[in-house]
Amino acid sequence: MGKVIDECVKQEPILAASRDEIEALQLKKLKWALHYAYDNVPMYKKKYDNANVHPDDLIHLSDLSKFPFTTKEDLRLSYPFGMFAVPMKDVVRIHASSGTTGKPTVVGYTQNDIDIWAGLVARSIRASGGRPEHKLHVAYGYGLFTGGLGAHYGAEKLGCSVIPMSGGQTEKQVKMIIDFEPEIIMVTPSYMLALADAFEERGLDPQHTSLQVAIHGAEPWSEEMRQEIEQRFNIDAVDIYGLSELMGPGVANECVETKDGAHIWEDAFLPEIIDPNTFTPLPDGESGEFVLTSLFKEAMPIIRYRTKDLTRLLPGTAFSHRRFERINARTDDMMIIRGVNVFPSQIEEIILQEPALSPHYQITLSKKGHMDTISISVEGRPDIPSDAIKAAATNLAHHIKARIGVSSMIEIKPEGGVPRSQGKAIRVIDNR
Repeated sequence: MGKVIDECVKQEPILAASRDEIEALQLKKLKWALHYAYDNVPMYKKKYDNANVHPDDLIHLSDLSKFPFTTKEDLRLSYPFGMFAVPMKDVVRIHASSGTTGKPTVVGYTQNDIDIWAGLVARSIRASGGRPEHKLHVAYGYGLFTGGLGAHYGAEKLGCSVIPMSGGQTEKQVKMIIDFEPEIIMVTPSYMLALADAFEERGLDPQHTSLQVAIHGAEPWSEEMRQEIEQRFNIDAVDIYGLSELMGPGVANECVETKDGAHIWEDAFLPEIIDPNTFTPLPDGESGEFVLTSLFKEAMPIIRYRTKDLTRLLPGTAFSHRRFERINARTDDMMIIRGVNVFPSQIEEIILQEPALSPHYQITLSKKGHMDTISISVEGRPDIPSDAIKAAATNLAHHIKARIGVSSMIEIKPEGGVPRSQGKAIRVIDNR
């Protein structure tokens, strides 16, 4: 084992627990979670009664498949506080989604929920190579979004010196990184690339900062994007996974010494993979939709939440807790173009294989008559001749057609012509 893995296991022996030990702990916690949700959240009692299932029916972990799923629609129908299992006097914090596709999803936390969340984020930062003596620059947005405060409290729990920069103000971000010399940054991967551009626009080499590790989450990102970030900053880039409905960031995290998929913290969450069409559970190793159950939440228990993320479960490596394959697609991110299923991550992967093109892109979907059309705006790199950029655009269209099966229009934008993200990147504009 490497130094980081040794230190993590020394601090938390549960990370090296046997499969039998993990599953015994999960079964005990799952029995509590099912009873707690049934007894305290009317929606769960109604769902389980309608499905003719009771928490006492859970004898083995596999019995969880008898229980109904929780969906984002359930949370929206319960807006704002219908999913809460405790009186408001016991709720110490409330977060919410942006609500851009409907009513916001609202999440509540007891003090115990917050403490466990901070501990899991601290574990994630430690697995990323973070240490108490490090300065940690938080460039996730603060506020109702769980990213900023989730990262902040976890970094404090670990003992880091936290720089609560939040999102945006790119000029100030660059200055703070130069002046404060943090070793770690937590930020979306798309904004990390925007920071790289900002350094270079000011004549600064991003490879010569104090940063050693970037912890990226909140949006899908490809292995090619990881390589781009690591090369431009000369750092390690690792994946953190979370979603506000379950907790926030820190549900799972990669180990910096393996970078082979995020380990799910299985002492706090029970993962499943289901067939997104039949909803039947799939064995480890098979691809499907990621489903998660919280084993500790008091203010708002979540049982069998359909994340819409597509992945597969894999055995543990750095830690005994299982990993999942990098999430590059979501069922609700899927674009259907003239009958072909297309994910933005597929297009991103092809763009990043063209050295003359930058990683900044945006997809626009339109209709021409009765036909769907797809156009892709992408920037050429500033140091590449225009002829080479045009050739790369031609290659891009060819490879998208050959690999994905759809024809696309490629529009080359000048540097800065594709909107920069200050949080989650807006990859697709659907004008259909």
